[in-house]
Amino acid sequence: MRRSLADLLDWLDDRLGHRAVLDWLLNEKLPPGTAWAFTLGSVLLFTLTLQFVTGVALGLFYAPTPDHAWDTVRYISTEVRAGSFLRGLHHWGSSATVIVAILHLARVVFFASYKKPREANWIIGLILLQVILAFGLTGYLLPWDQRAYWATTVTINIAKLTPLAGDFLAALLRGGAEIGALTLTRWYAVHVLVLPALLATLTIAHLYLMRRHHISGPVSPPKSARKAEHFFPQQAARDLAMALIVGAFLAVLAWKFAPTLEAPADPTSNDYVPRPEWYFLGLFQLLKYFPGKLEVVGALVVPGAVMALLALLPWLDRGPSRRWRDRPIVLTAFTGGLVAAVALTVLGARDKPATVSGQWSMIETGGALMIANDQRCARCHNDASTVAGPIVAGAIRQPDNWIATHIADPEMIAPGIRPAPQTSQPANRAIMAAITRLRLEPMPAVPPGDARAIMLVTRECVTCHKIEGAGGREGPELKNVASKYDLAKLQQRITDPLQIKEDSEMPAFGDTLTPDDILAIAKWVIRR
Repeated sequence: MRRSLADLLDWLDDRLGHRAVLDWLLNEKLPPGTAWAFTLGSVLLFTLTLQFVTGVALGLFYAPTPDHAWDTVRYISTEVRAGSFLRGLHHWGSSATVIVAILHLARVVFFASYKKPREANWIIGLILLQVILAFGLTGYLLPWDQRAYWATTVTINIAKLTPLAGDFLAALLRGGAEIGALTLTRWYAVHVLVLPALLATLTIAHLYLMRRHHISGPVSPPKSARKAEHFFPQQAARDLAMALIVGAFLAVLAWKFAPTLEAPADPTSNDYVPRPEWYFLGLFQLLKYFPGKLEVVGALVVPGAVMALLALLPWLDRGPSRRWRDRPIVLTAFTGGLVAAVALTVLGARDKPATVSGQWSMIETGGALMIANDQRCARCHNDASTVAGPIVAGAIRQPDNWIATHIADPEMIAPGIRPAPQTSQPANRAIMAAITRLRLEPMPAVPPGDARAIMLVTRECVTCHKIEGAGGREGPELKNVASKYDLAKLQQRITDPLQIKEDSEMPAFGDTLTPDDILAIAKWVIRR
């Protein structure tokens, strides 16, 4: 038996040459002191592989069209077995890939691994980082929810700032006059066809050059370091251990913190505050310091200058020494830039509207309360034996455009039951947002004293007033109202605004709302 197996392996090696490949992969000699700091490359290779595997699995259920993209992502999250976990792995895996790539780049800089003869591999590594960020950028649009749509709108507007070629680039990214089917198709094609091919090519070239010139090793090996050893088994074990730790951590995140899915993309919305993924928050924050015509500086000039300096680093730092004390300017500049990037990211994360969170927003809550209590919905959907059951259980299966049309005009499917409700478009959007959220998770408990007020504010006030970053712009934001009005005066303003301000454009609600309704609204608003 052993002889037969040995003969088979000999036969395979004669045809395939696999022993030479294994020897090339596992028996590379490493410099003394090579240890945990040099596991980052293998961890990055692991996270990229994880992204490829989970991306292929998600692609089996995804349809890249505006009519189906959001529904297929919702289907993956709610109905595919382990679909939410799979999507979570891909979501958190993208963040892990960016973090590990940046740490790997920092390790190369601090260990001066970019110096001769590794200049070409340094350039390839910088291009790989851009490809990884491009994956995050193109993948962001694919869920086709509000966050994806409006963040992509901002991205295309930034592309328009490019000197001379701005309009061409924006048209190329859009695919048409506006963001739509061609945009989604192009970004999906880039995400699943162009970028993977580019990534695979660059990764192979990066690994080949790394093996050709060998690992640079530590700047100064510790005295306790052994002499040069082979990659296998010690370093291979370290790489495997780090990959397993990262994989376990991502599994916990995917299991406990599934990525959210916001309301379907609504191109007519004028109150949504776009937010990028966290690794673009630094750039997002930087743009705020360069308003108007200076926006191109924050969007293109500063990032472009940073990348140019990094690309030129092997030629700017040409000294033979890799010791830290011999490279104070390079290390100080790089550390300062890294600290600045982290600070901008933190500032961008802190400057976040309340509607962009993992919690139910007031708008979503108000929409759910209208579904449960208001006559616009409760008249027909009033118990578990009707459609209200699937609504509350999160099991609506009609397409979103069908639901949105039915909310605006119930006679679409129930002629003669009642006419289209005389309510605002923001109220209709609130109901749609609530249905979207109810598909993914049950509505949280609302204090009885707040429920009626939240429903009324969502139905009557968000047409003109912004609340938690969402709503109209005609009136002031409903925040810190207590600093301007006491309860009695606020009730009077809601009942008949002209008694408080002669030129007020706010309609009087004294004829359409009961005194109890007005009191509930006033109490809720004045507490904010």
